[in-house]
Amino acid sequence: MAISRRDVLRLCGVSALAGVGTGGVADRYSRAATSAGVPPDKADYTLRIATGRVELAPGTVVSTTTYNGQFPGPLLRFTEGRPVVVDVHNDTATPELLHWHGQRVPADVDGAAEEGTPYIPAHGMRRLSFTPGPAGFRFYHTHVAALGDLTRGTYSGQAGPVYIEPKANPGSYDQEVFLTLKEFEPSLSHGGDIPQTFLAGSPVPGLRRRGEQAMADSLARGMPRGYEVGYRAFAVNGRKLGHGPPVRVRIGQRVLLHVLNASATEIRSLALPGHTFKVVALDGNPVPRQADVPVLWIGTAERVSAVVEMNHPGVWVLGDTSDDDRNAGMGTVVEYAGRSGTPRWNAPPSFTWDYRAFADAGSTNQRPDHTIDLLVEKRNAAEKGFNIWPLNGVPFSLDTDRPVLDVERGRRYRMRLRNASDDIHPLHLHRHTFEVTHIAGTPTRGLRKDVVMLGGYQTVALDFTADQPGLSLFHCHQQLHMDYGFMILLRCS
Repeated sequence: MAISRRDVLRLCGVSALAGVGTGGVADRYSRAATSAGVPPDKADYTLRIATGRVELAPGTVVSTTTYNGQFPGPLLRFTEGRPVVVDVHNDTATPELLHWHGQRVPADVDGAAEEGTPYIPAHGMRRLSFTPGPAGFRFYHTHVAALGDLTRGTYSGQAGPVYIEPKANPGSYDQEVFLTLKEFEPSLSHGGDIPQTFLAGSPVPGLRRRGEQAMADSLARGMPRGYEVGYRAFAVNGRKLGHGPPVRVRIGQRVLLHVLNASATEIRSLALPGHTFKVVALDGNPVPRQADVPVLWIGTAERVSAVVEMNHPGVWVLGDTSDDDRNAGMGTVVEYAGRSGTPRWNAPPSFTWDYRAFADAGSTNQRPDHTIDLLVEKRNAAEKGFNIWPLNGVPFSLDTDRPVLDVERGRRYRMRLRNASDDIHPLHLHRHTFEVTHIAGTPTRGLRKDVVMLGGYQTVALDFTADQPGLSLFHCHQQLHMDYGFMILLRCS
């Protein structure tokens, strides 16, 4: 018998916002999800999911769920094309999922229940065998629904970096540094409109009228603004600014930063006073055009790889451009050899993040075989105070795993999204890498990603080849949005 996410949430005993459970479902789940016998040979890697305490700073200790008792989870280094075996133990009392974000792996390994991946049973384990790929910076994280339970899903500490070594790696840098950005201690509030103007592109007038009218009608009916999530603690690599080991560098070094935004809901920015970032890869994929930028803007689940020339000696804060978030811990220290003193911060100039700077100009040379048009809308506070996010008027159902769109294997598809909300949506397609072919009102080519931010009242087009058999999930990576409707399944046959 199929077990839905709502069944699993009921098993977890979450708040009334998420539902109430029954013992019979637990029995059915246990029978359905327990893994087959595990071979006796040793796995290449072992991950243990367990609740515990993470010290972000002296006096700031958070309780959360992690991998191997740490945040972030251990860096896993694979080699492209070389099969691996990973044992995942779940030491918690609730079923879990582990998603291999950005990799092309079978649906039963990918880590999404919507695709048919089995859960990792409570107090049980699964052995995962797959061939890593494509090469580059990926990551792993939980993929359970959280709904109103802010201890579950990506609100928890279940995230860790993956680097898949290419078969041939020229690498021209002196030091490689992995940084995982994350907020802790989330809470719900009735949010207001927060301007998000850092993303290039102008709103489409018709989309803006539609979205603003829908919100005005909702507020006129006496509805509150829908729930948003805020955070009290911020950290880089699990430590608040000033409380972790610094990034130690020498004058003249080329340092390759791999930055992961492991947030459940937030877009992050990062600056290093007196230095620029040469962006060499996005989501682990080399960019067609490397570009120097003063600030990295990183959507939820995006990764940026950038080289920094260490040519401005001192002790500096590498931190978020938001004063509040940086002062609450979102940053780390960069310390040049032979330098000491209080880390310094200087605000960077205002900077617009523009994906077009990293793409080739002009239209892609490949025409799609089919086009999928999707309209994004927001139903303000429509489910117990939470916003609902339908695509083409239909929110995804956690009970039925619908809607499902059929795609034909080997065909090239273009997904065109129109955003009739003022929210930025980090769009993610499982088990595929897509090409961004139209963004901010401009055709582009060559920019390959697995997450891209769709601006408020803007449009974007993504091309992909349906080369992964079975089900693949497409969703907004903002946990509140995906839990409340912003998902759709693609079925490739």
